[in-house]
Amino acid sequence: MIEAGILKAALPLRDVMIRAMLAGAYLAFVTTMAFLVAAQTGQFIVGAVLFPAGFALIILLGMELLTGNFGMMPLAFFAGRIPLSAVFRNWILVFAGNLLGSLIYAGLFWIAITDCGHVAGGPLADKLRALAVNKTTAYEAFGAAGMLTVFVKAILCNWMVSLGSVVGLASTSTIGKIAGCWLPIMIFVAQGYEHSVVNMFAIPAGMMLGAPVSIADWWLWNEIPVTLGNLVGGLVFTGGALYITYQHTPISNQDPASRPV
Repeated sequence: MIEAGILKAALPLRDVMIRAMLAGAYLAFVTTMAFLVAAQTGQFIVGAVLFPAGFALIILLGMELLTGNFGMMPLAFFAGRIPLSAVFRNWILVFAGNLLGSLIYAGLFWIAITDCGHVAGGPLADKLRALAVNKTTAYEAFGAAGMLTVFVKAILCNWMVSLGSVVGLASTSTIGKIAGCWLPIMIFVAQGYEHSVVNMFAIPAGMMLGAPVSIADWWLWNEIPVTLGNLVGGLVFTGGALYITYQHTPISNQDPASRPV
């Protein structure tokens, strides 16, 4: 994890932005697939089982995802290998790239599903419109309790998502990486927790399709608190916890079953 953080910190601007944009788009692709399958089958769990395909692409291709980097980047700083400024540089650039990639896919998706605005978009569009409301103004209706709820859902989300990035490092084989990252991502999606990068697509797409949600609603009642909650989940419960327990444990002294293969 420390070595991964060092490599991410060394990436030039162009590479960080391209990899972050692609990561945002990959998650947007599987979000629409998951909701399409859920609409077709009537079972959201089916979409949750398939959703990690997009995350697996990110792991296999070495893309830049904000939520994974929340858990990964600080370890290189804790170990004294990179400055704190490098951590924040990566987070800011990856946030911007994930957002841009998500919005590009949202615009293309709107064209595809509505025939350039000539049709409503069917059941999938209905689900995205409802989702945009449920993720924003539905929380607003509960005031401070709603804000705390969305924040905690974001913490729980990235406890698992950032773990998916870590477990993806546990194998050098393609199948091993896919299996390792699949499980935590499926767990988070199945329970409907809040993921900042997924929401960079889902909420704007719902707004494009006519959901009664404003830009202020999106950022105040979702994107900002969810990003902060994802930061806590990744930094405290994945990166921080694993660093504390493994920082003085050489690979050669670990249980063989726990070593990378």
